[in-house]
Amino acid sequence: MLRLRYIFTFMSMISIFPIFAQRISDHNTIGWYTTTITPKINEKWSGHFEYQWRRTDWVKNWQQSLLRVGITYKLQENVIAQVGYGWARTFDYGEYFLSAINKTFDEHRIYEQIVLSSQYGKVKLTNRFRLEQRWLAVYKSVEDTKPQRWNYLNRMRFMPRVDVPISKNGWYVAAYDEVMLGFGGNIGQNIFDQNRIAGLVGFNINKTARVEGGFLNQTVQFGRQIDQQNVFQYNKGIIINTYFNL
Repeated sequence: MLRLRYIFTFMSMISIFPIFAQRISDHNTIGWYTTTITPKINEKWSGHFEYQWRRTDWVKNWQQSLLRVGITYKLQENVIAQVGYGWARTFDYGEYFLSAINKTFDEHRIYEQIVLSSQYGKVKLTNRFRLEQRWLAVYKSVEDTKPQRWNYLNRMRFMPRVDVPISKNGWYVAAYDEVMLGFGGNIGQNIFDQNRIAGLVGFNINKTARVEGGFLNQTVQFGRQIDQQNVFQYNKGIIINTYFNL
């Protein structure tokens, strides 16, 4: 636990530094709506199906469409490993676009992760470590129908989460802070990639289904500069998650 605290402190400090180094800011209101289905195969193996419907102006316009599928293996009672594939389509939103070309682009990614969980009385602490290998479509002009090339990027993610039950009939509160860092070639201007902080209220409907919702704050640093200035995007809004463990 002591090592995890050091890692969490270090990652959190990294996520704060870019806030003081900002030059250009872009603010958006967002709504993220996620459905996750986990079909159990046996005592050790299970599948993972996840879709995230990400919108701007709460629900009005597209921000991103994200589909993720994977396979999970229980190493120990409190340690699980997962590998999988993700597809994302990022739309033209905000005052400044993530890509140099204001055009919707696709991303393919492969990921590997380890999730560690601990129980301290009624409090549950979860730490998720994820590595991603990403291929992002790059276009030469808005008129292009096919990408000129695919940029390869590496990213690491660390997310501690705390869940606390607040009643005997299934209600709980939760909070998490996820830091994402790029490494290797083609990272552009940002080793720091994103930080996401959320506070949630959830309800366990039964043993197989639960739902939670709350507030999400997303900070993104662009991988490119505009007018020789770094660009930071600040997105705030709601998040609603539904989970089905079959």
